[in-house]
Amino acid sequence: MKIKDVTNYIEELAPLAYAEDFDNVGLLVGNYQTKVKGVLVTLDTLEETVDEAIAKNCNLIISFHPIIFSGLKKLNGNSYVEKAVLKAIKNDIAIYATHTALDNSNKGVSAKICEVLGLQNTKVLIPKKGIVKKLTTYIPKDYLEKVRKALFEAKAGNIGNYDHCSFTNIGEGTFKGNENSNPVLGKKGELQKEEEIQLAITFEQKNEAAILEALFENHPYEEVAYEITTTENVHQNIGMGMIGELEKPLEEKDFLVYLKKTMQTDCVRYSNLLHKKIHRVAVLGGSGSFAISNAIKEKADAYVSADFKYHDFFKAENKILLADIGHYESEQFTKRLLVDYLTKKFSNFAIVLSEKSTNPIYYI
Repeated sequence: MKIKDVTNYIEELAPLAYAEDFDNVGLLVGNYQTKVKGVLVTLDTLEETVDEAIAKNCNLIISFHPIIFSGLKKLNGNSYVEKAVLKAIKNDIAIYATHTALDNSNKGVSAKICEVLGLQNTKVLIPKKGIVKKLTTYIPKDYLEKVRKALFEAKAGNIGNYDHCSFTNIGEGTFKGNENSNPVLGKKGELQKEEEIQLAITFEQKNEAAILEALFENHPYEEVAYEITTTENVHQNIGMGMIGELEKPLEEKDFLVYLKKTMQTDCVRYSNLLHKKIHRVAVLGGSGSFAISNAIKEKADAYVSADFKYHDFFKAENKILLADIGHYESEQFTKRLLVDYLTKKFSNFAIVLSEKSTNPIYYI
């Protein structure tokens, strides 16, 4: 089993196309063709994490946060990032990071928080834009169904909760091949007029390569005319954060106590109490102040996230209860999520949950 086999499976859960543009996800250190001895799953890759991987005979670290976030201009061990990367390279240990790719998965970080809190009827809080694309191509009438079927099989035509979505329009295509052409219809050097069907079909960005391969393999023309555009559609099943409902509404202070205990945190910072019961709860793992307005818009009674600054708490505006449970605490169950996911697939090498806490924040 090679690293590529493991990462391909992870990317079924958290495709790299889901990651935010600012992020650095994927294989950060190592070679995809390296054989896997064991996998260590962690939130952060520090020098001590690499030591743990060495001790447990793991040559692949699956990390939530990327140890290399911005570019490295030097590798001389002067920072905690350089020390971790150098030790990994010296010991032939690969490092792979999922970060916002897993954040945007509807079975990822926020979904795990919902599971831990027992939230029901969940949905994505901020559906993601920019990943629903549209393919437009032109097909001879008699070949339409063959090409369309192949594109559907390659997962084109999916949008939200619908599949097999397409649109057709009848028109006339013209073309004339030169002496080096080999036209399927008509003759080289002669102008050909052909009844063609314009086919428009939506797809998720992650499936683009497979869809284009299906198009080229099944389209009869030697030269396939096509265009790909990014739509304004959001994908309601992909995006940041989630929102759901508690089985039974709780008084605010009871909810905060429940939150502290269930999320295993030593500190919950919260906004002004509104003296109403908490039923509808929005969550987002990691730094989530940017989504406060989204939680209010979705009529959440409470919003659970981390890294709220002083002025962020004013954004509650007596409309919502904000609860900051800590960055590490909001993402800590992600390790178990990944271990459980990988264990279902791979049994011929160890999938190890890191025993070390990489939380840099302590409370007194």
